Amino acid sequence: MSRTCFHCGEAIPRGVELGARVNGTTQPVCCIGCQAAAEWIATLGLGDYYRLRNMPAERAVEAADYSAWDRPQLQRLYVHNSADGSAEVCVLVEGLRCAACSWLIDRALRDLSGVRAVEVNPGARRVRIVWTRDDITLSAILHRLAQLGYVPHPCNAQALDALDQREARTALKRLVVAGLGMMQAMMYAVTLYAGAFEGIDPSTRDFFRWIGLLVTTPVVVYAAQPFFAGAWRELRARSLGMDTTIALAIALIYLASLYETVTGGAEVYFDSASMFVFLLLGGRYLEMRARRRAADVVDALARLQPALALRRRTDGALETVGVHELEAGDVVVVAEGAAMPADGTLLGKACEVDESLLTGESTPRTRRRGEALIAGSVVRSGPVEMRVAHVGADTVLSSIVRLIERAQSERPHAAVLGDRIAARFVGGVLALTALTAAAWFYVDPSRTFAASLAVLVVACPCAFALSVPVTYLRAASALARIGVLMPKSDALEKLARVDRVVFDKTGTLTRDRLELVGVEVAAGRSINECLRIAAALEFGSTHPFAAAIREAVSTERSIPEAESLRTVAGAGIEGRIAGQRYRIGRADFALALSAGTTDDDNVVVLADERGSLAHLRVRETLREEAAAAIAALREQGLEVAMLSGDSDARARGIAVRLDITDFRARATPEAKLHALERWRQGGSVVAMVGDGINDAPVLAGADIAIALGGGTQLAQSSADLVLASDRLDAIPAARLLALTTLRVLRQNLYWAVAYNFAGIPLAAFGLVPPWLAAIGMSASSLFVVLNSLRIAPPSCSAERVQASAPPLAGAVPA
Repeated sequence: MSRTCFHCGEAIPRGVELGARVNGTTQPVCCIGCQAAAEWIATLGLGDYYRLRNMPAERAVEAADYSAWDRPQLQRLYVHNSADGSAEVCVLVEGLRCAACSWLIDRALRDLSGVRAVEVNPGARRVRIVWTRDDITLSAILHRLAQLGYVPHPCNAQALDALDQREARTALKRLVVAGLGMMQAMMYAVTLYAGAFEGIDPSTRDFFRWIGLLVTTPVVVYAAQPFFAGAWRELRARSLGMDTTIALAIALIYLASLYETVTGGAEVYFDSASMFVFLLLGGRYLEMRARRRAADVVDALARLQPALALRRRTDGALETVGVHELEAGDVVVVAEGAAMPADGTLLGKACEVDESLLTGESTPRTRRRGEALIAGSVVRSGPVEMRVAHVGADTVLSSIVRLIERAQSERPHAAVLGDRIAARFVGGVLALTALTAAAWFYVDPSRTFAASLAVLVVACPCAFALSVPVTYLRAASALARIGVLMPKSDALEKLARVDRVVFDKTGTLTRDRLELVGVEVAAGRSINECLRIAAALEFGSTHPFAAAIREAVSTERSIPEAESLRTVAGAGIEGRIAGQRYRIGRADFALALSAGTTDDDNVVVLADERGSLAHLRVRETLREEAAAAIAALREQGLEVAMLSGDSDARARGIAVRLDITDFRARATPEAKLHALERWRQGGSVVAMVGDGINDAPVLAGADIAIALGGGTQLAQSSADLVLASDRLDAIPAARLLALTTLRVLRQNLYWAVAYNFAGIPLAAFGLVPPWLAAIGMSASSLFVVLNSLRIAPPSCSAERVQASAPPLAGAVPA
């Protein structure tokens, strides 16, 4: 008789007599690696893993070398470093299957000195690890993971594809086996049913019963294996779940039919058993597809970054290198239709880039010389040259992936509560089944089995347990498609309850550039002449005002050349044009050449030695979509307010342009917090929208914090929602989606509860046969999954209504 290894489950070769001491008992193992792994697990005090697991572990890795993970080139791709000395990585783990695996990995890694946090997601097969660099290396952490039998891989496209294909192939094979077995079993059952009405020879009846047993056995032994494995895991963990009732129902149907076949009894239920398994597997396959569609957001993002880049050498020649070889400051060439290998700045002419998968914005964006380019964005007009700024784990793309992975590793409060209710409900179902069996045994023993089995099947809380996770996964995917990331799992519920949205002004409602809205010139001077002089003085400046002046001039050829330029920090610029001295800037600085003052801080003065030449009025540039976003929020019945630390004049100007009547100017962070607290004490549920860093204390004081995305803000944000698209009109779209999600969730829960409460009495009174109960339970689960798939981004968000600022009097001629 062949022996199997206690650790990995493989056959022990002849002549091998090795044992591992676990929980006070010596267990046989197949090799020294499994012996060391099992004894090491027991030494750590984690021997309960062998009681909790539902299948053998992977064979232990004896000589794995993970030192390559400590190389800076590789870590730049997958490791995010924080300013406090900690680092974070997310790895794809082969062999990660169940809750027992999660339990073992969590405890084994947390036992290592220097490991700060471990989050295990068996559904996505990912492990997120945060550690302190000075205390432990990444290779040491991964080596311990491999010692447990779990092989870590980088989260790249190749590893994702391999594991996804393996999982889908196995699930599809089980579904096909169950489908074929169900069709054959039902075909033979038709003959038996017809014979029951019209008469059938006992030998013929027994023949079809044995054939039914033959085609049903592979369905129960192979196709239904996940349900039995899950039930065994739940029993070992001393808990009750859906798999317990499902496996019990399948086993009872099959064993009762087997007994009736052998003894020549009255009824067999092979068709019900095979149909039950097929319908359940079909529901779980759809659930897997729904989960995969939600996880596709992360997987698709992981596929965005190319593996290779075209780098320009110092001699001007091009060379192909791996992305991990890029350094900040390198110049790379990206062909048309290719993806950016890193974050950087555009060196050449303007180009169009597609950032739709990163930001949810379907329209290609125009990027000009010096503007930022994001890793993973696709060049629509090229080729282009860019200077690398950030690579690997420090890119915006990696920050987005980390936020989504963090959201998927957390469980919303509703899901945790649903699991607890489902577990208690299972205990009640088993008790009710026993009560039904006792009652029918007293009334009519011949109907005991069918009635109790129907109760067991009908009352299984599959739909109830599926309601929350499937709905939230679908919602997270829909949010990502409109450029909204959800780092906090309970953000949707909070967003749906919001009745007041408060905006920061600078950097939130406005952009970091100015616009020229009016020019008042001295007598004898023309607007064009003054603008050309101003543009000459500001020609080399990077100040937002300089950009506004240059945009107002028709062509650069019309700008004269300025000499002896001198910049006075915080005041303005002085220079000579055709021998004449000019100044532009703050009034007291520009008019110091002559005389005169102005108190308007929105006015920039151009002057020469004789006095003022022009007053150039500027104002902050509103975000194009700000007005439309605020109008959409008001249409949803929300109050809108603004908090700003800027002067009263500037804050009032923005408030008037956006029709915001409730605003605060010159507000310190403490004053902003007090304002939020007053609104909340008045019964309002407040959402605060800010830039994620400067507004961090205020964001933390709101019921829900919404941060605009961008570079380091994405990496450091602790907000409930992050606008990766950097567009305010995503907020009303996200709230509509939150309302839809909660409505769908309520529908799913109401349906699940109504189905169970309506079906249980009918089944208990013998009005529902087992096969109909199986159809009802599977249909209930399918309804939940398919209803959740209705969650989609609002149609208005796809069109992105563009807000246009109201026309201004005194337009500036070019």
